[in-house]
Amino acid sequence: MTVETGGLVEQSKNNITTTVKHVNNRVRYGNKTEKNRSYKKMRREVVFPRVPDVLQQLFVSCTQIFRGPGFVPPASDVNKLCDIIDKMKPEDVGLSKNLQFFKPTGAVNRTPRVTYTTIYQCDQFSLCIFFLPETAVIPLHNHPEMTVFSKLLLGKMHIKSYDWVEPKDSIPPSKLRLARLKANSVYTAPCNTSVLYPTTGGNIHQFTAVTPCAVLDVLGPPYSKEDDRDCSYYKDFPYSAFSNEGETTRVSEEREGLGWLEEIEAPENAVMDRIDYLGPQIIENY
Repeated sequence: MTVETGGLVEQSKNNITTTVKHVNNRVRYGNKTEKNRSYKKMRREVVFPRVPDVLQQLFVSCTQIFRGPGFVPPASDVNKLCDIIDKMKPEDVGLSKNLQFFKPTGAVNRTPRVTYTTIYQCDQFSLCIFFLPETAVIPLHNHPEMTVFSKLLLGKMHIKSYDWVEPKDSIPPSKLRLARLKANSVYTAPCNTSVLYPTTGGNIHQFTAVTPCAVLDVLGPPYSKEDDRDCSYYKDFPYSAFSNEGETTRVSEEREGLGWLEEIEAPENAVMDRIDYLGPQIIENY
């Protein structure tokens, strides 16, 4: 997805500023004391929140399960990760309903921006949280060669998803391609983990926040332009909006649930604000 860099700085008393630094794909906290004629330089040790067992268990399991692009974990491993993620609560990643992320930013007449943070990322997988203010949208997009586990931690969200119809049906010379609707419902936290696969499970999806939301995503592997695994965006149309005689004959009895998807340039609401992760820290050498 398209993102903009950002940061989070917290101001405390006595001119002590807590800043955030990235070290080896993790977020750590450090203290920086500003000069002030009225105060001597002060140092204090920041206490890290203890990592919840379920978050550490998720990290360890991901290191054992994910093996790269196109790899689909066996059913036993999918069930294992779902069982872990199903148990996760907002406080396991340091969240509460009162966070600033859930409050709309930007012009009133525009869709509010989505914010995201990365708990951990390596070549094999990433753990991310997306924060959506009310009415915010993550537009229709795909997950090439990826298996993704999603857990709605807070709020109420509408999810719409598609999978491609195979063999491929399209309308030349346009970019329209036939897809089958997999989900079109509103979900309320807490709810079970959903899983999408490289070619099934609703690989192309859109999130719309009915209320302020937080979503945990486990992506295996993460997006990578260098590895030709970038995100593509789509606009959907009803099946009835276009005709294709050859295709219509083949699926005339299966029209319900079908739609046309057209690949588009990244829309304006695809741009997200990135913040540093301030929740409990995963222990890599556990």
